[in-house]
Amino acid sequence: MLAATFFPHFGFYFLVRRYFEQTEIREVMARLLSSNAVLKAISTLPAARSSRNVIGPFYQNGLKYSTVPSDPDTHDDFRPTNKVQDSASVSFKDIVEQDVKENPVMIYMKGVPDFPQCGFSSLAVRVLKHYNIPLSARNILEDPEMKSAVKAFSHWPTFPQIFIKGEFVGGSDIILNMHQNGELKEKLKDISGSPKPE
Repeated sequence: MLAATFFPHFGFYFLVRRYFEQTEIREVMARLLSSNAVLKAISTLPAARSSRNVIGPFYQNGLKYSTVPSDPDTHDDFRPTNKVQDSASVSFKDIVEQDVKENPVMIYMKGVPDFPQCGFSSLAVRVLKHYNIPLSARNILEDPEMKSAVKAFSHWPTFPQIFIKGEFVGGSDIILNMHQNGELKEKLKDISGSPKPE
């Protein structure tokens, strides 16, 4: 308050000064970025200068790194794993056959029912959830081999793919059409659950 009484333009001075400081900083940053000075500085770092491709374990700055998944020094948490099953004993075709046979409603989709990762998968899940039925699903984005096995099994190129009582029905557009004309209700009547009230 005292400063404002004796120096009425004191606050204005600091606002103008701050504006010019920020403007100067912006101009310097713009010049640095446009002149590739940042990229030139990065290229002087030892890691950026390395032109060798490293395969296997290597040491840098006293630390051991490894690019080989089967390296005995790699912790189990960081080793790649097959999320499906041991592919030596069970093929993806067998897994698909088992899924379709054991689950009254099976959907192969992008994502999972609680978090679909494409609009078509989301639509199919919403339609099927309307009937309050047990819904089994597999995320085809997790394993390209699983995706290929499902396509080969159904002879259908796109996803989602819905199987009801062991029979391939189709994708989201077919399920929506069946829902709208009442065929889906008839097909699902033997499966425990009932449609949600509208």
